[in-house]
Amino acid sequence: MQYKQSKTTRIHMLTVKIFTRSEDLPELSPSNFFHSTELFQIIEKTPGQSPYMAVASNESGKIVGHMLAMLRRRGSWFPPYVFTQGRIYGEGEYSEKASKEEVFGLLLKSITRKFRRKLCFFIEVSDISQKMFGYKHFRQNKYFPVHWQEIHNSLHSKSPEERLSGRMIRGITKSYKMGVETREAESEEDVHAFYKMLSGFYRMKMRRLIPPEDQFAELHNSENAKIFITVYKEKVIGGCACAYSEGNAYMWYLASKRKSHPLIHPDRMTIWKALRHAYEHNYAHMYFLDVGLPFRKNRFRDFILSFGGKPVAKYRWFRFSVGWLNGLLSWWYRE
Repeated sequence: MQYKQSKTTRIHMLTVKIFTRSEDLPELSPSNFFHSTELFQIIEKTPGQSPYMAVASNESGKIVGHMLAMLRRRGSWFPPYVFTQGRIYGEGEYSEKASKEEVFGLLLKSITRKFRRKLCFFIEVSDISQKMFGYKHFRQNKYFPVHWQEIHNSLHSKSPEERLSGRMIRGITKSYKMGVETREAESEEDVHAFYKMLSGFYRMKMRRLIPPEDQFAELHNSENAKIFITVYKEKVIGGCACAYSEGNAYMWYLASKRKSHPLIHPDRMTIWKALRHAYEHNYAHMYFLDVGLPFRKNRFRDFILSFGGKPVAKYRWFRFSVGWLNGLLSWWYRE
C-alpha cells in the first residue's frame, strides 16, 4: 500500500520526511544515481518493489541530505516463506555544508522506523564509502556489521590491459577468435534474453534477489545504465547490468553460462567488455557491487581480482526485525 509521506520528524532543527510517490518528491540533486529521482521512479514501476526517499531539510526548507531505500517482496524455501527485505546502496547524498554523519543518522533512523512499521524482515545496507562511516548511528539503530570485502578497478592511472596477466590477455584473444562477441543490448529482445539467462543463473542461489524484468527494461532505457550481453552462435551466454554515477561505473548484476561454455569463458568476456567501455568513456573506477559472501576462500572474488582490481575491507550492515534473531546474529558476527 502506498502512502504520500510519513509523519514529520524533527531532530536538531532538521526535518525528515519520507516520500513514497514520485509526484510528491521535491527537486533533488541528481548526481548520485543510487539515490536519485530516476532510480526512485524505476523502482516505483517495478512489481514487488516500493521506493522510500528520506529527505532532510533545515529550518529554511533547504534540503541538506536524502537517502533512497527500497522494500522488496521475496520468497524463501524456509519460514517465513514470503517476506520483505529493505535495501540501501551507499549512505545517500548531502549538501556541501551539511554535517554528513549527523544527517545520515537522522535519515537512517527514519527509514529504519518506517520499515519496522512495514514489518520488514531485515534491512541490508552496503557500499558505504568509508568503512567506519556512520558506525555509531548503525549501532544506535541496532544494526550489526559483517566484514565484507569489496573490489574496485582503477581506470584513471592505467589502461585495463596493463593490469592483466599475459595468460588472461591470450585467453581473451582466443575467445574472440572463436566467435564470441560482447556488446550493448540493443533491443527488448536482447534485454529479455539477458534476463532469462540471469534469472536462471541465480535460481538456486538463495541469497541473491533478482528484480523483475521490468526493472532491467527501465535500466536499458536509462542514460545512467547499460546492459551488456555476451553472444556465441547467436545465443546469449553471459551479461551484466552496469550503472554510472558521479564519474564511476558500477557492475550491479553479472551472470554467465560458464559451466556449459568453459572453453570460451563468457564471464571473463562480459567483465572485460564492461571494463573497456568504462575506460573508453573516462570513468575513474569500476566498482563490483557484489563479489560473493565474505568467506576466506571465495573463487568468484579471486576471479574478479584477476582483472587487476583492489580489494577493500568494508562493513555491510544488517538489522533483523525479530529481536532474538537480530541479537543472535549480532553476537555471532561480533568483532
